[in-house]
Amino acid sequence: MAKKTKSAATKKKASFFSEKSLGFLETYINNASPTGFESPGQQLWLDYIRPYVDEYMVDTYGTVVGVINPNAPYKVVVEAHADEISWFVHYITSDGFIYLRRNGGSDHMIAPSKRVNIHTPTGVVKGVFGWPAIHVRTPDKEESPSMRNLFLDVGAATKKEVEDMGIHVGCVATFDDEFMVLNDRFFVGRALDNRIGGFMIAEVARLLKERKDKLPFGIYFTNSVQEEIGLRGAEMIAHRINPNVAIVTDVCHDSSTPMMNKVRDGELAAGKGPVLSYGPAVQNNLLKHIIDVASKNKIEIQRQVASRSTGTDTDAFAYSNAGVASALISLPLRYMHTTVEMVDKKDVESVIELIYASLKAIKNGQDWRYIK
Repeated sequence: MAKKTKSAATKKKASFFSEKSLGFLETYINNASPTGFESPGQQLWLDYIRPYVDEYMVDTYGTVVGVINPNAPYKVVVEAHADEISWFVHYITSDGFIYLRRNGGSDHMIAPSKRVNIHTPTGVVKGVFGWPAIHVRTPDKEESPSMRNLFLDVGAATKKEVEDMGIHVGCVATFDDEFMVLNDRFFVGRALDNRIGGFMIAEVARLLKERKDKLPFGIYFTNSVQEEIGLRGAEMIAHRINPNVAIVTDVCHDSSTPMMNKVRDGELAAGKGPVLSYGPAVQNNLLKHIIDVASKNKIEIQRQVASRSTGTDTDAFAYSNAGVASALISLPLRYMHTTVEMVDKKDVESVIELIYASLKAIKNGQDWRYIK
């Protein structure tokens, strides 16, 4: 009797991501990394990428760079940002309630009833965003959440009790939510914007190492701090590296979900591939290079337009030094700046492969100028 074998159609496709990779992703997303206080997350990222790079550097404000071939004169940056939106303790009332200020673009509309971690010098203190019950609100005069009325409750009755917990003005609070996988298709979690980018660029470094690729130029895998408050980390590290090329990855809005507006946001959807941006900061020859690589490798892409700036670290690199050929590869994301940001696993894989293939296709010393 002939031995039974599974047909190719019924064989389960091997996961693109290793068990170690997925374990790192979950740990990395679950760890808090608020703007200005990114160092614990940066340490996790550095520990993961170190086996895949030759050396690393850390700047004064916490940006971490893993470098392959550091002595090469021609330098290519592959960049993401490490920080997440959060809240600052701003004012503690005499009866123990806490009012806040934003640290980055924190969304006041989603805050009521959320659990938070308040990061103090002595450890994490739990708290909640309080909100009046539906029974006591006046239907025709309901207040919307705003920075004027949002507050934290840590179970204290006095200001002294709050301070005795180690909480003081300037402590940072982050939402208490955890990473999960939805329908075996979507990665879901807080701060996928943009630690999923840090994960993707680290995976590119892993692929280069595991596939034994030797490229003739230096590659600077850069996990920048302080993007959420104005691209500050990228501005600083761009001057230190002084690269020839920068490929930046970040997230963009999936406009296929309810309440989105395609006229305003363009037609972009999770599951349909990486998004390439057009705009003044994007160097067109580098963009064409990436488009050609995507076509050659049969990687489906989407396109979007940035009228003045991309709003990402692409701008910081493009306009640094004497001008750096820069391009943006974005990952479509649902529900940005909420605790349930969602990205399609297929898109994550495609972004990694597109960056990897784009690097391999760059010629050492390649001149990106429009007129030569």
